[in-house]
Amino acid sequence: MTSAPDPVELAEWLLAVPSVTPARQDIMAALEAMLLPLGFEVHRLDSGGPPHGPVANLFATRGDPAEGPHLAFAGHLDVVPPGPGWTGDPFAPRHSGELLVGRGAVDMKGAVAAFVAACGAVDQPRGRVSLIVTGDEEGPAVHGTIALIAWMRERGIRPDMILVGEPTSVARLGDTVKIGRRGSVNMGVDVPGTQGHVAYPHLADNPLPRAARIMTALSELRLDDGTEWFQPSNLEVTNVEVGNYAHNVIPGVASLRLNIRFNDRHRGADLIERVREVVRSVDPRATVVGSVSGEAFVTPPGPLSALVADAIRAETGLEPDLSTTGGTSDARFLSAVAPTVEFGLRNATMHKVDEAVAIGDLRALARIYARVIGAALA
Repeated sequence: MTSAPDPVELAEWLLAVPSVTPARQDIMAALEAMLLPLGFEVHRLDSGGPPHGPVANLFATRGDPAEGPHLAFAGHLDVVPPGPGWTGDPFAPRHSGELLVGRGAVDMKGAVAAFVAACGAVDQPRGRVSLIVTGDEEGPAVHGTIALIAWMRERGIRPDMILVGEPTSVARLGDTVKIGRRGSVNMGVDVPGTQGHVAYPHLADNPLPRAARIMTALSELRLDDGTEWFQPSNLEVTNVEVGNYAHNVIPGVASLRLNIRFNDRHRGADLIERVREVVRSVDPRATVVGSVSGEAFVTPPGPLSALVADAIRAETGLEPDLSTTGGTSDARFLSAVAPTVEFGLRNATMHKVDEAVAIGDLRALARIYARVIGAALA
């Protein structure tokens, strides 16, 4: 490997290692082998245990933070299961015209490869560059970036700025930079009743009418009108289950599942309590259990987003949109450590059959990342 490695070759190397979430140490060993010749100090960690672990994580660093700023790149090497229908082995990277095909090409082994290539292409003048790479972003995300942040905190490691390589681009590489994400909270609502025969309703208590009224009340709940950087929060009922497949049985319980994607006007715990109040106003016996997947966050436009936008503009001529749309990412954890933005490849094929990245985009992304490194540490 030369001092300026080819991001396509690096991506192929990573794609050839199966790493369905949670990733194991073989994929981190491949990344370590790329980083050591570039002068990085590499730490590979196994975090957590069953049922969601162990998870392979990696922290690598180069340079001296006492001599300048500390830029961290964050990402993940675990991938979602490939599923059926691929035209070839999803873990045997192949070229199809101008595309590199393989599970993780876009989300997000390609971006990790591009950043490593960028590190090899830049003569780092001062400061510190680090990589925070997890193996469970696509999974429960309980033993990955959270564990890495704790490990860093114990050692007094705190970046000044963090760039997450999630695939944020939409129509063209460089058209979108994420400066925040909405929060997400999942809830289950159980509406109790009494099972019985439909011919004897007086001996039963059908929970479905009350469940329907609860759904109506929740659908009428107006959470907010949006904020400067976020669209309005939305509550969606995602499942209704009674576990009853007989025509002549009144069910004993109705269970609802719902999700709220919320902006920075709210906290997840407050929304759970708000839903609980609505549910109890309809049926005091109903119960609500919630879990917060992540809180909303925003890094207001400033030096970091300007630095990334300048690099994109210089390489592509595009003026990127600053956005907070999309699902959750590990930036929800990292934003509590330092100003955090996300920028990466086009996201059209992520999680799809025959996931693929344009080879030209991969090399252009490496050049953009190199510009970011050079400007951040100048």
